[in-house]
Amino acid sequence: MNKQELAAMVAEILSGMAHEPPVKGGDYRPTAPQPEKAATPYRDGDFVPDVTALDLRKLYLVENAENEEKFRKMKEKTPARLGSGRAGARYKTLTMLRFRADHAAAQDAVFSQVSEDFAAENGMAEVKTKCRDKDEYLTRPDLGRCFDEENKQKIRAAVPGTPRVQIVVGDGLSSAAITANAMDCLAAIRDGLKLRGIDPGTPIFVRYCRVGAGDAIGDVTGCELVCMLVGERPGLVTDKSMSAYITYRPRTGVSESARTVVSNIHAQGTPAVEAGAHIAGLIETILKKKVSGVGLHLEAGA
Repeated sequence: MNKQELAAMVAEILSGMAHEPPVKGGDYRPTAPQPEKAATPYRDGDFVPDVTALDLRKLYLVENAENEEKFRKMKEKTPARLGSGRAGARYKTLTMLRFRADHAAAQDAVFSQVSEDFAAENGMAEVKTKCRDKDEYLTRPDLGRCFDEENKQKIRAAVPGTPRVQIVVGDGLSSAAITANAMDCLAAIRDGLKLRGIDPGTPIFVRYCRVGAGDAIGDVTGCELVCMLVGERPGLVTDKSMSAYITYRPRTGVSESARTVVSNIHAQGTPAVEAGAHIAGLIETILKKKVSGVGLHLEAGA
């Protein structure tokens, strides 16, 4: 193949990619989020039916490495795309396929919806922020932080009295994270709080939820503390990462520095049950110190 033929082939491929229609949230129909897959043993040259089943920490594709053993030990500590090898000046086929598969999973997590039956199946009342649909949720973050009067009434009906602790589960930017982690984490939090003599209250589920929605719930319920479990914006390492945002005296206008955050809750990070146990301990500490976020760290260092 001469240079002219090669250039023509590249131009044809690029032109085909350029005419792919853009993905819109309202038109996107991904598969339902699935649990994390267990790592599959892999040797160079094997047929791999699902590249996402490979553990990036064990996937080493560099040929004739100067010190492969030390490189592998370094990779065991991070899922970063290191040691991916190359074919001439290009990525290897497996590297590119894995990148595209992880990017597709991230799109699925953002554009898909938590099941309509999720809240009812898990014994929670469901409320919705002012966002009308997923498209508006992605383009209007401000609407994902507040509720209309109808949903405020639903919150008041679901949460009796003035709770000390209000736990909120929000879909956030990753429905897959909530499906995979939320209920295991919630169960561990509730059990941990009960062991400490703290009433875990009545959890609620918020659709089209931003972190700031917890402040609006604080306004409505008058609770002393909000703990929000919310799906985080997915990256290329996992599409199932969840975080917990704990805010003491949540009210509209609270600064972000007033929140205590437990992040990277997923199978390859901090497992949901372990995170839940840790969060219960944090809630107890925050209630005793009567401060969260940066103030809690300053209090601990005093």
